[in-house]
Amino acid sequence: MQATALPQNIAHCTALPLRRPSTAQAAVNIGRQAQRCTKLAESHGVVAARRAQLQVCAVAAAEPAAPAMKVVEVDLGDRTYPIYIGRGLLDQGELLRKHIPGKTALIVTNETIAPLYLDRCIQAVTGDGRVKAEVVTLPDGEQHKNLEVLQKVWDKALECRLDRNTTFIALGGGVIGDMTGFAAAAYQRGVHFIQVPTTVMSQVDSSVGGKTGVNHPLGKNMIGAFYQPRCVLIDTDSLNTLPDRELASGISEVIKYGLIRDAPFFEWLEQNMDKLLQRDPEAFTYAIERSCINKAEVVAADEKEGGVRATLNLGHTFGHAIETCTGYGAWLHGEAVAAGTMMAADMSQRLGWIDAELVQRIRALNEKAKLPVAPPPSMTEEQFRNTMAVDKKVQDGKLRLILLKGPLGNCVITGDFAVQALEDTLRAFCSK
Repeated sequence: MQATALPQNIAHCTALPLRRPSTAQAAVNIGRQAQRCTKLAESHGVVAARRAQLQVCAVAAAEPAAPAMKVVEVDLGDRTYPIYIGRGLLDQGELLRKHIPGKTALIVTNETIAPLYLDRCIQAVTGDGRVKAEVVTLPDGEQHKNLEVLQKVWDKALECRLDRNTTFIALGGGVIGDMTGFAAAAYQRGVHFIQVPTTVMSQVDSSVGGKTGVNHPLGKNMIGAFYQPRCVLIDTDSLNTLPDRELASGISEVIKYGLIRDAPFFEWLEQNMDKLLQRDPEAFTYAIERSCINKAEVVAADEKEGGVRATLNLGHTFGHAIETCTGYGAWLHGEAVAAGTMMAADMSQRLGWIDAELVQRIRALNEKAKLPVAPPPSMTEEQFRNTMAVDKKVQDGKLRLILLKGPLGNCVITGDFAVQALEDTLRAFCSK
């Protein structure tokens, strides 16, 4: 069932049934995009059995003298692009260069990431002498995700006389990825764009799907565009330098996939959270790949969030209110989403849509991941109401929320709910 076939104010995330677990992997030559994954076999934990109309595949690629990697495709017709996942991929320059059609590239990064990975990224881009790389380094942090700072990217591009065949490369976390993508979408009405995400949050969520933009003082991500990258390159070794708090923040988006559409993945997370917190390479590669498969399936079905893609925003309406009201950067995005997810779960239980046991499992997993389970004490009911009123999911003046409904792995986006349940949830989580 497609989301458009449902009642006007409601779309079920179960409109796209998740493929069953599998680990069979077809070796492919990633340099030949015409070769698509044709076989997946059943085994222990990777989502499988592709729906023909989506054609999103996760494959292991074996190249001589290179670390094994996974490839997930985001199927958007002639704009289909790969997500490369593996260790040491920044040292495989050909992966990036084959997605750079012109002779120039602008690498956009921040002051934290530049000392760690900029030199390797420059080498990857310029290694064969064909491409010249320019660099712009932005301040780090959500508080800098605005048009004033973004202007620096366009200033650099114009100073270097970069033309329409240039490629903007985002080297960093979600903030850098969102800003670079928007800069690419607007510069000369659209230039090429590549994502090189370096945080869990960006690797499992924000780098995939083409959402780009900046914040406004009155709302998060209110200025932006849908603009797809040419590829996403995920070097999982970059997680070794990620602070513990940033690591946990990104895991909140991983948990989300299990809640809204992938119950076996949620159960796997319950059993393997300790491995993720310990940065176990095998566990993290699996979690990133499975998250990307989930995200790619939804994006392929609903690129511009007309229906089912909105379900990826579980907890985000409450979470964005927290980020806006506490000041961008005070709470990390994933922290706010984790608290927002608990509020959405609480409201879902009050509506009679899920049972108390599931709410407790969500709380326990968030706590195990060292994530908050409530908003900051300073948040008031009125702050939530005012900020949520300008949420991007408001339609015709009516607030729509993503809520859990039914067994684990099911959710809805709806404006048809008892307002009293929302009021009771706000009262339960706010001091005043």
